[in-house]
Amino acid sequence: MFGIRTDLAVEAAEIYKQENNGEIPGVEVEENCVDDIKTTIVRVVNDVGEKMMGKPKGTYITIEMPKFTYYDGDTMEQVSEVLGKTLSEMVNIDDSMTALVVGLGNWNVTPDALGPKVVSKLMITRHLKQLVPDKIDEGIRPVCAIAPGVLGLTGIETGEIVKGVVEKIKPNLIVCIDALASRKMDRVNSTIQIGNTGISPGSGVGNRRMEISENVLGIPVIAIGVPTVVDAATMANDTIDMVLDEMIKQSKKDSKFYDMLKSLDKNEKQHMIEQLLDPYVGNLMVTPKEVDLVIDSVSKVIANGINIALQPALNLEDINKFLN
Repeated sequence: MFGIRTDLAVEAAEIYKQENNGEIPGVEVEENCVDDIKTTIVRVVNDVGEKMMGKPKGTYITIEMPKFTYYDGDTMEQVSEVLGKTLSEMVNIDDSMTALVVGLGNWNVTPDALGPKVVSKLMITRHLKQLVPDKIDEGIRPVCAIAPGVLGLTGIETGEIVKGVVEKIKPNLIVCIDALASRKMDRVNSTIQIGNTGISPGSGVGNRRMEISENVLGIPVIAIGVPTVVDAATMANDTIDMVLDEMIKQSKKDSKFYDMLKSLDKNEKQHMIEQLLDPYVGNLMVTPKEVDLVIDSVSKVIANGINIALQPALNLEDINKFLN
């Protein structure tokens, strides 16, 4: 089932239902609409659901951004408000507690630069609360952030860096941002996933590193991710299925032949395509050509959503004044 690579819980649920034609034991799926923006809540409630989904027990909320969100400032703010409201419901700390935001990823690689870009747009206040407390409103929550890079740049496991920072500054909450992988091209750069189970940096591209979670660090970890890439083999597999569907529709002749190809096991097809592509392109991940613009815009959406959630005493207009 999970030969197809995805970091999204909503996609894992879809794959299971497609393969098994039924509900997932130990998993609850709920769809809502918040301010005309669709959200899907996937709850993995027990060990059976964890095994079926391949995801740790917890809550995963997927926000679907309207088409062309990154070209429209008003829509970007609307999505940020929905993200902030959703995140606020998962954040359980008061104004005196410190939040640490961790921007995961490689700032030199655009599809992987989401985390560092979000960090650059955050409202950082911990140092102000310490240095000039008389000039900072009591309702402002202390927030600090770090973009630790990746193992290939630093020679240090990202999880080790985060653990060291946590031990030193003792935050009460961690919010991690990372780029993810999707199994569908139409979800790339158009969905935001929020989960309360932590994250394993690099897992989306098959390069899983040390886990950043409450089990490891001892404090709640909220993970926010956007799929920025899709596996080339998965995309090729879907393309073949689409071609076969179209050929069956247009040709009454030899339909048995096409039906036979269509009936091949998806995992077998996936494995075959990976073997065919490997000598030529290796483990290739694909991203849209406008990824530079999209990452810059989506990072603003996520940063504003985090700012709204972590600074409930302020509205977005006040936050923007602080940042400018």
